[in-house]
Amino acid sequence: MKLEPDQTGDYVLEPAFLAQRLSIKENELQRRMRLGLVTSRVECGIDGDKGRKRLTVRNRNSVWRAIVDADNRIVSEESFELGQASAVAN
Repeated sequence: MKLEPDQTGDYVLEPAFLAQRLSIKENELQRRMRLGLVTSRVECGIDGDKGRKRLTVRNRNSVWRAIVDADNRIVSEESFELGQASAVAN
């Protein structure tokens, strides 16, 4: 999947896409976002990961993380709960 950054370079994800990955209903995700309860972070790769970015979105203990290449395509992603040892990766 390819992501499109907005004019400021930030990634804007479809609520349905993100809600599915965080195992939450879309309207509840949007409500939590309005309340500032959903956080996100973008980290730029260095050295061998230069040109890649790691996107992390967190809702309570649910986390979705994706690696995006220089062409803004998701090359890997995982969803997991904080405090659990195993993760589901794609």
